[in-house]
Amino acid sequence: MFYFCLSRTMIFCFLSRTVQLASASSLLGRLLCSASTNKPVLTLFTKKPCPLCDEAKEALEPYKRRFILQEVDITLPENSAWYHKYKYDIPVFHLNGRFLMKHQVDIQKFEDQLTKLEMHNDGNH
Repeated sequence: MFYFCLSRTMIFCFLSRTVQLASASSLLGRLLCSASTNKPVLTLFTKKPCPLCDEAKEALEPYKRRFILQEVDITLPENSAWYHKYKYDIPVFHLNGRFLMKHQVDIQKFEDQLTKLEMHNDGNH
C-alpha cells in the first residue's frame, strides 16, 4: 500500500491499480496521513456555506505548516452521525481524533494542545 497527503484535506490511498479516497472522518485516514508526515491532524466539521468555519480557518492560517487540516462535510450521507452530533455547533474541531473546540477558535487552547503533541512526537524520535 502506498499513500500520501494531498493539499490540506484529502488522503489518497493507492491499492494495486485503484485509487481510493479515505474518508476524512475515518480513523485509518487520520492515522495514515499523520504517520506519513508526523504532523497532528486537525479535523474541521463543517458544512457549506459556513462563514464561521471560514473565519476559523483564517485564524488558524499562521499555524498551517504545523498540522494537517481535514474537513468533514457533515451534510454528506456518510457523515450523518456527525451531522446529528454537531449540526448546531459548527465549526467543531478535533485534534488527532479528540474534541478540541467548537463555535470559534480558541488560539491559546489550540496552540497549547498543538505544542504538547509536537513535544510528544519529538520525544518519540
